[in-house]
Amino acid sequence: MAEVRPVRILLADDHALVRRGVRLILDNEPDLTVVAETADGAEAIARARDERPDLAILDIAMPRLTGLQAARELSRLLPEMRILILTMYDNEQYFFEALKAGASGYVLKSVADRDLVEACRAAVRGEPFLYPGAVNALIRNYLERVAKGDDQPGRAITDREEEVLKLVAEGYSSKQIADMLVISVKTVERHRANLLQKLGLRDRLELTRYAIRAGLIEP
Repeated sequence: MAEVRPVRILLADDHALVRRGVRLILDNEPDLTVVAETADGAEAIARARDERPDLAILDIAMPRLTGLQAARELSRLLPEMRILILTMYDNEQYFFEALKAGASGYVLKSVADRDLVEACRAAVRGEPFLYPGAVNALIRNYLERVAKGDDQPGRAITDREEEVLKLVAEGYSSKQIADMLVISVKTVERHRANLLQKLGLRDRLELTRYAIRAGLIEP
């Protein structure tokens, strides 16, 4: 019988200790292997394009690009690759955003030793995974909103504006942001002006506070 090739995994988390612990869990399984590690969302996209892994495991809160931002881009670039969001946030909004971004599952770091291996295998089979305790509550809450005619609230800003917001809040200059996103400085300044107007904010400090509240950067 031919030997089955292990599932090749990209792991992205800005905390080295978390990556080390998760890697120990995954590499201990004969059918799973970590082939690349990154510390931010932008690097995760670059490594995924190079390595072409079967599965990407992305932390939500990372520098440059969040896990959700990276998931949206990876879903577009590598639609065959599966994505799991690994997070400390037991948060309904993040869960629905993860699904919209193309993730197959949402795993809490607090129970990663229990759930992550199962989540990886489910994702590769094309099945969704959500940590067990939240499934019924999330589905019930969603169905209640649908029954009332409520829809998910629309996002106030575009994906590109969110990328610019995150980088502005992390202290990058307009020139640096333009280089990272491969756009002009003028375009960066237009996005920044649009953000201030849409969000009713005045300056970089208020943009940074908003980015923290929105979970784009850690305080």
